[in-house]
Amino acid sequence: MKAIIIGAGMGGASAGIALRNVGYQTEIYEAVTDIKPVGAAISIWPNGVKCLNFLGLGPQIKALGGDMATMAYADYRTGRILTRFPLRPLVERVGEFPYPTARAELQAMLLDEFGRERVFLNKRLTRIEDNGSQVTAWFADGSAAIGDLLIGADGTHSLARDYVLGHRVARRYAGYVNWNGLVAVDEDIAPANQWTTFVGQGKRVSLMPVAGRRFYYFFDVPLPKGLEQERGRAREDLREYFSGWCAPVQRLITQLDPLGVNRVEIHDIEPFSTFTRGRVALLGDAAHSTTPDIGQGGCAAMEDAVVLALALRTHSLGIEDALLRYQEKRVERVRSLVLKARKRCDITHGKDPQATRRWYQDLENETGENILTGLADTILGGPL
Repeated sequence: MKAIIIGAGMGGASAGIALRNVGYQTEIYEAVTDIKPVGAAISIWPNGVKCLNFLGLGPQIKALGGDMATMAYADYRTGRILTRFPLRPLVERVGEFPYPTARAELQAMLLDEFGRERVFLNKRLTRIEDNGSQVTAWFADGSAAIGDLLIGADGTHSLARDYVLGHRVARRYAGYVNWNGLVAVDEDIAPANQWTTFVGQGKRVSLMPVAGRRFYYFFDVPLPKGLEQERGRAREDLREYFSGWCAPVQRLITQLDPLGVNRVEIHDIEPFSTFTRGRVALLGDAAHSTTPDIGQGGCAAMEDAVVLALALRTHSLGIEDALLRYQEKRVERVRSLVLKARKRCDITHGKDPQATRRWYQDLENETGENILTGLADTILGGPL
């Protein structure tokens, strides 16, 4: 059996490894000519780490991940810690560590494991044909790939999704812009083994440790959609948006490389329930595009890959049947993640100013129990 995967991102590469591991001949087709991860880093929570363990990549992700021992929130003006607590109780409850990881290194790890010789670049999908026994993917260069099934892992602007649904869906602007990048650890900004987040004014500045004594940082600011800003002016823009914020935030802004900053307008897509059509299935952002507010976008794509492989491995009523069983196991899980992220997004970024102020007040009385319980519930809802 042969599987065609459209998209060489985190979800597509994970699916390629998972399907190869259950006996499928697998090829990945990617639209770009040079694979460059979107964003500087990603938080791989224990549900995602378990999926990587399942794929045989446990030692590799541990080597790439940062040591995130504690979690803290701080006041934006004074830098005063509002709450700080260890993550060890979460690890003991869910059975695995979280590993914040540089995206480029994670992507390289996945592609190396899959086999780069079976990743075909500059293959932009134009149409899909399913004759009931085989699927053909046609590309802009006039070439085609034929397989027994096709997995659409082609991201938030997915053409495979248009085929599966029969129409295009609109992305929803979440109301804020995110700047992110990597910077060397500086303990005058935050402890090297702590996830630190400064909050106030419906904005946040966050730092997570990744391997190589680096922080993954991000800044969030509620802004109108489509605001034109030059990439090279990131430091000046952030100084303006975070004027009056505490010394560690100002130190971070001073130290970042403006040309190494990614600026992203954050969107999601309204959850839908159809992930398959015949021998074609959606995976990752193509199936459930979410905001990054609970750190589950990449983890959910890895979960998809595992569940897809298990469905194909354990059911014998045909590919269409197995894909429908994959859909059945994933729809409600990913719907809950998208909506949970949306709710957290709105509270964090001041959509309801009173709700955001209450959240800031609650943080001062937070022991960690409520936050860790929420994280555990999300993690334990996964397939492993």
